[in-house]
Amino acid sequence: MKIAFSADDTNECVSAVRRAVGERGEIVEPRHAQHWPEMSFAVAQAVAAGEADLGVLMCWTGTGTAIAANKVEGVRAATAHEPWIAERARRWNDANVLALSLKRLAPDVAVECVEAFLDVRAPDPDEVVNIAKLDGM
Repeated sequence: MKIAFSADDTNECVSAVRRAVGERGEIVEPRHAQHWPEMSFAVAQAVAAGEADLGVLMCWTGTGTAIAANKVEGVRAATAHEPWIAERARRWNDANVLALSLKRLAPDVAVECVEAFLDVRAPDPDEVVNIAKLDGM
């Protein structure tokens, strides 16, 4: 699995998530961007273009990166603060980009979010109709 990854800062949490992503697949690091909107857009474009299967973004809150990534057609970025949310974002919404806070999440919780997100192989069949409606909005 190819996973696009980028963060707008570095700390222990970012390092732990980068390691976890690398253990789960090949890290795709889109072109370097100076600011988080461009960084997020680049990860989202990699996912939308099929250069990566999924994406993981990190910024101070996770919110800005999700907003920027969602500007790319075909991307469904979700912010998660715990594994249950990350897993359900994939399962029930077919999110293909996970956005995390690098300031407010403990490294172990951030890694658990990534693992929960990446463990989902396909959306819940009961949600396929709803997920398809997202593409037409």
